[in-house]
Amino acid sequence: MFLKLFLAFTLVPFLEIYILIKIGSYIGAFNTLMIVILTGFLGALLARYQGLQTIFRVRERLNRGEMPASEMLDALLIFLAGIVLLTPGFLTDIAGLIILVPRTRFLFKVWVRRKLSQWINQNRVNISFYH
Repeated sequence: MFLKLFLAFTLVPFLEIYILIKIGSYIGAFNTLMIVILTGFLGALLARYQGLQTIFRVRERLNRGEMPASEMLDALLIFLAGIVLLTPGFLTDIAGLIILVPRTRFLFKVWVRRKLSQWINQNRVNISFYH
């Protein structure tokens, strides 16, 4: 786990800086900066819009007395996409936009469910309910 976190916090920023420098050498520093700011802003707006839609779907399911498990997973992924989109860089913007697309987000949801099931079956996650 430490290795994964180390790579995520060192390799990803290194690649982002490298790509920003390369793109900046082709289109200029100002244009590169404006693209990063614009994609971050538009991505955050899209994440906010989808997040609000998800909250309304959660409320509808709760009002019907149903458990909104799928919608809650959507909300978690949209929140993650929003955080990634606010991180400056092209790779993080692409990753955030991929998560925001409903069809690809469905694939992430399947992966997260599979991982959670594995963790629960391996007794890595303890779930208890208190009254």
